[in-house]
Amino acid sequence: MITKRIIPCLDVRNARVVKGVNFEGLNDVSSPVELAKFYSENLADELVFYDITASCEERNIFTDILCETARNVFIPLTVGGGINTLDDFDRVLKCGADKVSVNSGAIRNPDLIYQAAKRYGDQCVVLSADIKRVDGEFRVFAKGGREDTGMEAISWIKRCVDNGAGEIVVNSIDTDGVKGGFDIEMLKAVCNAVNVPVIASGGAGCVNDFVTLFDQVPGVDAGLAASIFHFGEVAIPDLKKELKSKGINVRM
Repeated sequence: MITKRIIPCLDVRNARVVKGVNFEGLNDVSSPVELAKFYSENLADELVFYDITASCEERNIFTDILCETARNVFIPLTVGGGINTLDDFDRVLKCGADKVSVNSGAIRNPDLIYQAAKRYGDQCVVLSADIKRVDGEFRVFAKGGREDTGMEAISWIKRCVDNGAGEIVVNSIDTDGVKGGFDIEMLKAVCNAVNVPVIASGGAGCVNDFVTLFDQVPGVDAGLAASIFHFGEVAIPDLKKELKSKGINVRM
């Protein structure tokens, strides 16, 4: 049985972790270094670090805070934000990332995923897809959820997997920060379309939301969340104990 992963997400702006609702109204939370260290010591399986304004500000990711964060974690670290070229991949990996997440950069240059997978391996390349319903269609958004690309999401994700993306993070803008549960319909559609690991992001509000996720979408490999972990509403050790009691395989 595949072990399900629990992944905290650090949305970083100006070297601080922030969190909002539906990708808007961002509020300061904490230091990414301190939070990363805490999660590394408290049963998180992996950690995601997003420099959330790098793409819309058209700049490179902040490497100083990333390097310091990477030095304090001993679990796999995925890093994204402002990834537009192979040089960006190289710089982030040299800062200590294990995997690199690409979103807007792949939309601007779809060949980037193929080039990165060829150089670094599929397992290193993560497609982060920000998706929102528009006129009944799953639509891909760019620049931190600010720009509607007009592209249908499922076909875009399939294309990226065909090009070498080894993992998909599905960020539901509709459920982000709302704490009403993961976007089950969207996640089922993605899992049915691809055969690489899929990470669910957006909507977790309680322990039972994770139980529902893994029960209703068995193809999902991991659940990602931010505010419920950052603000102590759910402790990862407690979450894993409950998942295990429900017959869901997790690392303790």
